[in-house]
Amino acid sequence: MTAVPAAAGTDAMVARLLAELQDRRRYDIGFPGATDLTFPALAKIVTGQLLNNVGDPWDEGHGHNHTKDIERRVVDLVADLLRAPAGRWGYVTTGASEGTLHALNAAWQDHPDVVVYASAAAHYSVTKAARLLKLPLVQIRTDATGRMDVTDLAGELARRRDRPAMVVATAGTTMSEAVDDVTAIREVCDDLAILRRRIHVDAALSGIPLALLPEKARPGFDFTAGATSMVISGHKFLSTLMPCGVLIHDRRPAGPAGRVVYTGSADTTITGSRSGHTPLLLWWALTTLGRRGLHRRAQQSRKLAAYTQQQLTRIGWPHARNPHAFTVTLAQPPAAVMRKWVLAGDGQTAHIVCMPGVTQEQIDEFLDDLRASDLARPRLHVVPDLDAAVTPLRAPRPRARRSRVARGELR
Repeated sequence: MTAVPAAAGTDAMVARLLAELQDRRRYDIGFPGATDLTFPALAKIVTGQLLNNVGDPWDEGHGHNHTKDIERRVVDLVADLLRAPAGRWGYVTTGASEGTLHALNAAWQDHPDVVVYASAAAHYSVTKAARLLKLPLVQIRTDATGRMDVTDLAGELARRRDRPAMVVATAGTTMSEAVDDVTAIREVCDDLAILRRRIHVDAALSGIPLALLPEKARPGFDFTAGATSMVISGHKFLSTLMPCGVLIHDRRPAGPAGRVVYTGSADTTITGSRSGHTPLLLWWALTTLGRRGLHRRAQQSRKLAAYTQQQLTRIGWPHARNPHAFTVTLAQPPAAVMRKWVLAGDGQTAHIVCMPGVTQEQIDEFLDDLRASDLARPRLHVVPDLDAAVTPLRAPRPRARRSRVARGELR
């Protein structure tokens, strides 16, 4: 194997890029990507081997340059954390969005007249997936915490009891890290006798951290609560540094999945060629840290989020946090602060995500900048904090958004 020599000026360019990225990283506290893990033991494989996990993880195929055995281990490790049944199936995706697209496609393969239901706080990829598959999407309003309003869901399901349902729940919404009540969603479907149904959980951010909680503290969000498929992100809590996800179904999806003669593998995934490197990174993070190490990282992040709350309370800045969340939602800071810090603001609110890799020193520097601002402090509606002990400013309960049908009214 021949190393590619550096062209003139490329060493300096790479050094400059690295310095810029490291400098910018200090101010990036608003997006949920963990950055505390590195993988030096895998460096020679990641930088020196072509690894293509083309096709189904359980079909080796004609090629030998893959890590499908590692991928199967990753699927089982994640499936165990999410308490998936014995007949589960899954694969390592490019990200959670691909997993949701796969889940919606599987629901459509089972039920061509399926209707998709998702909350107003669901990730934008849900709308995109429904549009790509030309599936009707009913948007369900949220409650004051950012969770799907199950009463509104029940009403919308009741209007279409003759149609199969694909409910997309979220475990960790984008802005407030709210966790939809999958147990209640399943019970609503049972009460309405909607038997042709699937419940997919987009657990990109919070799936693994929630799965590590003690049983009494663990919300109903996983397969035992009623999920039929789930997806988590690898580049978020598991710090793979490369975008990826892990999709788990409760069973191998039905539908056409013939073996491709060229690859020798069943065509069961959204993409054909898939990274063989990301399963390695996922496997390394899951096995070297183990449940104890992963739990410790999650608790450290929650501790930093609680610290952030306490400091915002001291300076009187409106804020909120859902139970067990790494995310602290706050009234959007002045423009000067937003120019320096990446906080994912929407014009009214912003958020800090205390992922592994974010430090107290970063939070303190941000808070110093917030204190130094001469602009009037906003008095905006933010999601009320369910951990009441640390939120002194409670805005009036915001009016929940009304549900709507994204692709024309359904009868």
